[in-house]
Amino acid sequence: MSDTRQRRIEVLKTAARRKSEEKTRSADAAIARLVKRGESVTFQAVQREAGVSHAFLYNNTRLRARIEHQRRQHRPQPGPASADEHTDNNIVAALTAEIASLKTRHRTEVTALRAALEQAQGENLELRRQLARKGIPTHDRRQSVTV
Repeated sequence: MSDTRQRRIEVLKTAARRKSEEKTRSADAAIARLVKRGESVTFQAVQREAGVSHAFLYNNTRLRARIEHQRRQHRPQPGPASADEHTDNNIVAALTAEIASLKTRHRTEVTALRAALEQAQGENLELRRQLARKGIPTHDRRQSVTV
């Protein structure tokens, strides 16, 4: 192998090493910023923050271990529901109950009105029959009412 070729190989190796070290520093800084801001440290968050690839993070054993450690350590715990959430839930529950009550009352009233209409139509028919038996003419102006 010629000296020129060997020097080129060494220059490329050095450049690749520097680039890898730079990406590693960038990922370390990204993890620190995420932790400082209280955000979840995930591979995707570090990738976005540091501008490195998933493959780089997964293949770098030290970074991978650090991210997994931070992810396990800082899992966001669900906090207690805020007063606003409780208020919203109570309002929704109250309105839902009110709607159900109104629907039930409406059904009951409609059923009662239909029964009263049927009874009135039956009585009307009976009265017309009585008048017809007595020979009294009636004007049959019945209007059809659909129940």
